[in-house]
Amino acid sequence: MPPLKKIVIVGPESTGKSSLCEALAEHYGTAWVPEYAREYLTTNGTNYRLEDLSVIARGQLALEDRYTMDAVAAGKPLLFVDTDMYVMKVWSEFVFGRCESWILEQIVTRQYDAYLLCRTDLPWAPDPLREYPEGSARDQLFHIYKDCLINQSTPWAEIGGQGEERIANGIAAVGRLLLQ
Repeated sequence: MPPLKKIVIVGPESTGKSSLCEALAEHYGTAWVPEYAREYLTTNGTNYRLEDLSVIARGQLALEDRYTMDAVAAGKPLLFVDTDMYVMKVWSEFVFGRCESWILEQIVTRQYDAYLLCRTDLPWAPDPLREYPEGSARDQLFHIYKDCLINQSTPWAEIGGQGEERIANGIAAVGRLLLQ
């Protein structure tokens, strides 16, 4: 059985990360790891501090580990991950101006097979958990994520487009990055 390949989807708020994860998992007949922050903020409220980001990051990693074990046990070839420690790093630095060192250590030690970076070409979708609806912040965050991906060695691709086109672009990118 080939080893499980993990593809992480990153990008600013309201760029379709969760929808893309779900669609790709459905297309490939596999699972996807949801974003733990959504569950945490829904339960605990949106008035968070730097210390809460550490709790969220640990929750995300635990969720990813659980889904990874389940995918391996089920013999799945792929696992899509909505958010990783790059997202926690970017968010920590963007909101609080710093990031806890253990999150940076996780970026170095955790291994993934590919990244998909969602562009900001989708219209903003209001959500009580989202914080930066203005285009300038979304574009700034996109470029921060892109800089992170450029400066690491895992293959990655930008994903844009609307609706089914975005999903098709994601499928094509996974094919180029992993399956050929």
